[in-house]
Amino acid sequence: MPVKSLDVVTYGEAMAMFVASESGDLAKAKSFVKRAAGAELNVATGLARLGFRVGWVSRVGRDSFGRFVLETLASEGIDSTAVTIDERYPTAFQLKSRNDDGSDPEIEYFRQGSAASQLSIADYRPEYFQAARHLHLSGVAPAISASSLELAFHIAGEMRAAGKSISFDPNLRPTLWRSREIMADRLNALASYADWVLPGLEEGRILTGLASPHDIAGFYLARGASGVIVKLGSAGAYLRTARQEATIPAAPVAKVVDTVGAGDGFAVGVISALLEGRDAHFAATRGNLIGAMAIQVSGDSEGLPTRKQLVDCNGPLKQHR
Repeated sequence: MPVKSLDVVTYGEAMAMFVASESGDLAKAKSFVKRAAGAELNVATGLARLGFRVGWVSRVGRDSFGRFVLETLASEGIDSTAVTIDERYPTAFQLKSRNDDGSDPEIEYFRQGSAASQLSIADYRPEYFQAARHLHLSGVAPAISASSLELAFHIAGEMRAAGKSISFDPNLRPTLWRSREIMADRLNALASYADWVLPGLEEGRILTGLASPHDIAGFYLARGASGVIVKLGSAGAYLRTARQEATIPAAPVAKVVDTVGAGDGFAVGVISALLEGRDAHFAATRGNLIGAMAIQVSGDSEGLPTRKQLVDCNGPLKQHR
């Protein structure tokens, strides 16, 4: 069967996520709502809702959680033909607290020995990846196992050699690495394949040892990036390319409900705009807007807009129509 053409392809781990129904200590929660979670899956979901053709590559177990992930992909219109059902290893899951005060929720992961941790170069299908015009990578999937890290470098090298554009969000998970030094070394090396690097300010400081957004961006520009956008939280985003430098104000937020997924929403905004041929300033502005939309709704991806919702929203992109 011929591979469908894709706008974006990404790979990573998706988990079943159980979110507490009541606010407070996770240990005291008695009921939960099941959702699907995963940094790369959030980005794939957001781009698919905006009308892009998106492929997602992973491994899931032959279990109910795996079926749930596949059903979620289908419901969002994400292509799953390159997802392998693993006969030996299970699909991971996580527990997440509900925090009505807008603070970061408590999250407990149950992912050791998961099906996705078995991802390796054997999961690279050149005809599938190269059917896409853009590759999005995050720092989560490379952290889950040595073989998945090897796969990340292989994908990045092959896609760059094929002339595809690449975005990279560090999305740090220090507890999954043997040390912060190893994490910084490997993720900075992976970032060198990317056209666009999208670190948070604190992530950039950890990875580069530099303090200012200007210097963090310069670090990645010197290593081959075309552009860097540093996420500044409520202060917006800092953009730097070889010919442009700007701080883009944050989009207004009425109330912070759930901070998880803000960075993924930002990536959705940036990538979607760049794929549409928009300029970097517009891309960062849309990133701020979708990131703001994401944190005003409970759930990692529930706040990611459809194309109609994006157009209809009363945000800073109105002036760019």
